[in-house]
Amino acid sequence: MRVRRSLGVVLAASLILGLVACADPSPTASSAAIPADGPVVSFYGDSYTRGTGASSSEKRWSTIVSAERGWQEINRSENGLGFVNRRDSMLGGLDDIPALVIADDPDIVFVTMGLNDTFSYDTRADDIRATIDSDLTRLREGLPDARIVVVEPFWYTDDRPASVDVIAGWVEDAAARIGADHISGASRWLEGHDATAQVSWMAGDGLHPNDIGYAVMAERMDAALRALDPPL
Repeated sequence: MRVRRSLGVVLAASLILGLVACADPSPTASSAAIPADGPVVSFYGDSYTRGTGASSSEKRWSTIVSAERGWQEINRSENGLGFVNRRDSMLGGLDDIPALVIADDPDIVFVTMGLNDTFSYDTRADDIRATIDSDLTRLREGLPDARIVVVEPFWYTDDRPASVDVIAGWVEDAAARIGADHISGASRWLEGHDATAQVSWMAGDGLHPNDIGYAVMAERMDAALRALDPPL
């Protein structure tokens, strides 16, 4: 791994386009918590990696995992973002986050996308599959020396439309094609603790994890990363 100067945290992940209006305000990143050196890690995801619903950016799973490992986190995740969802409506260059990730020149890339595309599956299935392949291929070609970790799309209710598993399968297949690490099972990390559960791990909006939910996600991500070959 290369050692870099501190880059500063850019805010984190997203969720459903239809959920953006009712999402909690984005957490504020604190540069004081960023290590001065260490591997640069860029996160490409939705609100569940952005940390929407957390009380602060330090409570989101990506920052917990990064802090434990001494990583310099660049979190380029956005609320409502999917492989196709919200892509055309993003402003300020955010319509092409893979290009921003490539420009970061990171040592490690996390891709945690697909949740929001579930809501477009009935009308845009072919586009979703094609963009999964395109995004991951671009990341591999643009970052030939980076380690890419592709995570099964997160999910937020115990009810699971069939499209969740279909999209998860496309993501896994694309990860294999580019030689990326793949983490399975993430869509079930909050299972049994959705907004309807007696013991819920969801924030007040009922759509995003609260601090407990993100802590659980960090714990499970940590275990999954340690299980990779080689471990992270």
